[in-house]
Amino acid sequence: MVLIWNDLSGGNREAAAVLVAINSLFQIVAFALLGYFYLKVLPEWLGLSTVGLHLSIGRIAETVAIFLGIPLVAGYLTRTLGERQRGREWYETKLLPRLGPFALYGLLFTIVILFALQGHTITARPGDVARIAVPLLCYFAIMWFGSFALGRALGLPYDRTTTLAFTAAGNNFELAIAVAIGVFGVTSGEALAGVVGPLIEVPVLVGLVYVSLWAKRQFYASDTAVEVAS
Repeated sequence: MVLIWNDLSGGNREAAAVLVAINSLFQIVAFALLGYFYLKVLPEWLGLSTVGLHLSIGRIAETVAIFLGIPLVAGYLTRTLGERQRGREWYETKLLPRLGPFALYGLLFTIVILFALQGHTITARPGDVARIAVPLLCYFAIMWFGSFALGRALGLPYDRTTTLAFTAAGNNFELAIAVAIGVFGVTSGEALAGVVGPLIEVPVLVGLVYVSLWAKRQFYASDTAVEVAS
């Protein structure tokens, strides 16, 4: 999803791919450790009940590794074999545009299935949906605007600044949904949070694409002039 927002805003695709790959490798460890901390360690420190919650770092890491590892290996093999057999131009101009949309199709299919299972819960408990939505809105605003301001302060060109902003703000709800289903079950409250996430992410990040394009005209006029001239 990050690559979609990056492309729409005119970001640097190669930089985005590198950041997403690094982020994916980091999350195999981070999801396991942070998941265990927030679900087991922190509740015990705060005196909250964890009765009936049976999970381990290994189980979370296994789910994350499957979800991220298989596509990562498949992408590496596809690129290596595709460029070796048909060349880089064919791979980037022919194969990637055909394969790219399937990631979005898969996410939409998963969300539709989860809505079929969680639809009544979403409509019957709007308060829970709002409690999930408000922190996410704050997260997107802080991460996107903070990262964009950081990129501008560092003197990065527009394409790399917007890539940094969308990579920072782009939440991996696909991964969150996979972990929630794998660890807690498809009808769990955790899976519900994973479903609500994309409902907030998609319209907010679409709006931020327009904000990014506006910021390009306002703060990167010289970059725009160079693009027009070339």
